[in-house]
Amino acid sequence: MAWVAFDRAARAPDSTPRQKAHWQKISRQVHADICKKGVDRKRGHFVQAYGCDRMDASLLLLPLVGFLPATDKRIKATVREVEKRLICKGLVQRYETTSGVDGLPPGEGAFLACSFWLADNYVLIGRRKEASRLFARLRRLANDVGLYAEEYDPNSRRMLGNFPQAFSHVALINTAIGLMIHGQKKRGKRQRAGR
Repeated sequence: MAWVAFDRAARAPDSTPRQKAHWQKISRQVHADICKKGVDRKRGHFVQAYGCDRMDASLLLLPLVGFLPATDKRIKATVREVEKRLICKGLVQRYETTSGVDGLPPGEGAFLACSFWLADNYVLIGRRKEASRLFARLRRLANDVGLYAEEYDPNSRRMLGNFPQAFSHVALINTAIGLMIHGQKKRGKRQRAGR
């Protein structure tokens, strides 16, 4: 998010050319630093923090905010590592809770926004069927009036945390839009090809 702040400041319409150049320079420095120190050298995926090997679902935001394209090998490796280490019963955990870094006992519910972010990454990588399946599963978790909490416990099958949670609903909307746009592009290509 530090990179996002400087990148967006450099694009701000009310910034002077000198300010834009300054923010661009800092955003490039932050970007290079993250790419150098925030990647697991052996596996080639991004990590939760410099010097650690833990995973954090916020890494799924990297292509969503424009840090790198979803086709970048480090992003693809990060998605694979999230799938391997953060998915519990088909839903994404925020981070590896066994570390005890947050002072809470292991085993919190799946953070719903993170699962939507994974679906967004699937769309961007070209794994549309998996994105659609995950999105459909997440939609079924909403309560009787279509609302979501912050988390969902797949073991007890109940909502946890803040309710209703705007963050979950924003993620739902973003994923729906991403799937819709991707579907429109695909239909357009078929029409141009005469299918």
